[in-house]
Amino acid sequence: MASSPTPKKVLVPIANGTEPMEAVITIDVLRRAGADVAVASVEPGATSVAASWGIKLTADALLADLADDEFDLISLPGGMPGSSTFGECKVLEKMVKKHVEKGKLYAAICAAPAMTLGTWGLLNGLKATCYPSFIDKLPSEVHAVESRVQIDGKCMTSRGPGTAMEYSVILVEQLYGKEKAKEVAGPMVMRPQHGVEFSMKEVNSTSWNVGETPNILVPIANGTEEMEATMIIDILRRAKANVVVASLEDKLEIVASRKVKMIADVLLDDALKEQYDLILLPGGLGGAEAYAKSDKLMDLIKKQAEANRLYGAICASPAIALEPHGLLKGKKVTSYPAMWNKLADQSECNNRVIVDGNLITSQGPGTSMEFSLAIVEKLFGRERALELAKSMVFI
Repeated sequence: MASSPTPKKVLVPIANGTEPMEAVITIDVLRRAGADVAVASVEPGATSVAASWGIKLTADALLADLADDEFDLISLPGGMPGSSTFGECKVLEKMVKKHVEKGKLYAAICAAPAMTLGTWGLLNGLKATCYPSFIDKLPSEVHAVESRVQIDGKCMTSRGPGTAMEYSVILVEQLYGKEKAKEVAGPMVMRPQHGVEFSMKEVNSTSWNVGETPNILVPIANGTEEMEATMIIDILRRAKANVVVASLEDKLEIVASRKVKMIADVLLDDALKEQYDLILLPGGLGGAEAYAKSDKLMDLIKKQAEANRLYGAICASPAIALEPHGLLKGKKVTSYPAMWNKLADQSECNNRVIVDGNLITSQGPGTSMEFSLAIVEKLFGRERALELAKSMVFI
């Protein structure tokens, strides 16, 4: 029997102040491709890091413990001060320089090309891009470009959270080839055109005017899709909403569908003491099944719907959690395409994001940003949503 090829090994360091979307999307997409991704904390002695926007992640290892390991790719997420911390980390600098000397693939996104690779001299003579406000921080020896993703030899750079999915698929392509990249990109329901304006389909339009600081509940469980959860939480906090992340497990840490470890703010029982303007369910099959089985959560959402308050779901959750509990009755909805057959009304399924009165649904990881921005638009207006989209280099 032919033995299966050894998986490619990838290092993704994280630090306090790392941009969670950039870290999580990269890890998730590379693991979908079959890569063995080591998530390593550069914070001395601490595997748990406080990423930006109050998102807490737990690494698989401490960077110091991996100092002698060999990798096929090292990819640095952005965010501040995370990127500066990388730049000052001698262990990481030594690892990456040795890796680059061996002619291996290396990559960085957002602030990390300028604040990390640039300061180490690893972009000299190369074409590179980074977060727009950091372009002038790239050393003069670098050919700064404004591409969404730039490849120059063994080096890949990209601009921000809004380009993280494209970037991650390019990393897959560089590691495994075009076929594998296509195979991974397909099921993620990525945008047909990157960088363009986004829209939603709306029926039975109602105002979502719930004040300047809406209270939003995002439940997470083992098997929740980490990209979807992270994008929803991150983007809504950027918009200044109060987002409460609640674990359905018996502890705060959950292991998401691609084995990213996320730490919730509270346990579900504690979250139930509050009232929410909006409840949002990320997808992921395991997560959606956990939501469906939680009587407490389903009762909360039923009360939410009966009071005509706002609720929403993405990916597997509309079909697996909401539909069986009668929470999509009489509503126009969408879900993960492979689950459309589980929906009673499939007439509007091919919309990437659909709003029907007080309910919003969407298709999958590749529509999470549009889903989150549509929520921002409904809560705070189109202008705020466009502003956010631009700040994330989504458009």
